Amino acid sequence: MTIRVVVAEDQSAVRAGLVLILGSSPEIEVVGEAADGEQAVELARELRPDLVLMDIQMPRMDGVSATRQVVAEGLADVLVLTTFDLDEYVFGALRAGASGFLLKNTDAKELIEAVRTVARGEGLIAPAVTRRLIAEFAAPRPVRSPDAPDPAVLDVLTRREREVLSCLGQGLANAEIAVRLEMAEATVKTHVSRLLGKLELRSRVQAAVLAQELGV
Repeated sequence: MTIRVVVAEDQSAVRAGLVLILGSSPEIEVVGEAADGEQAVELARELRPDLVLMDIQMPRMDGVSATRQVVAEGLADVLVLTTFDLDEYVFGALRAGASGFLLKNTDAKELIEAVRTVARGEGLIAPAVTRRLIAEFAAPRPVRSPDAPDPAVLDVLTRREREVLSCLGQGLANAEIAVRLEMAEATVKTHVSRLLGKLELRSRVQAAVLAQELGV
């Protein structure tokens, strides 16, 4: 199966490099290129790719806003690629519904594998970013943030779904969850799909962030 990708990056030289890297994989087809966020959204609407590789800092519309729009309209999955690993960008992109977050120092092999991973429906966050996320959520919070999620949202989940959510919060892939919880991988996928629906989340990465925020 061919993975159809739109590359959104405002620097033409970087964009050309990304297209070249992705094009080296026989299972990936770059169907469109965007130089700004608005164009990325327009191409996603027109071409309905499987995935948009989205830069964060772009003219007219930034990558976080573009990601939010693409995901909200159900146009494609979004894999964010940026030179920045600042928390505001990470959290902004993930809460906008991005399925993955990579830094631009990722090598060609890792980039191609990241596209494959997100296309399979599994979220992905660069290890360096994951460490920052864990550090952020592990930090003591004497006062609960007014926009923090209410733990009661988890009441709709079954015990098994909570266990799967906990695994997602640890960054485990479906196969790893299957081993951890001693169940078939197909069953894990079913539980992930159900808990996303119950919690009204767009991606397993958002579920992982929620799990970390609630200490599941």
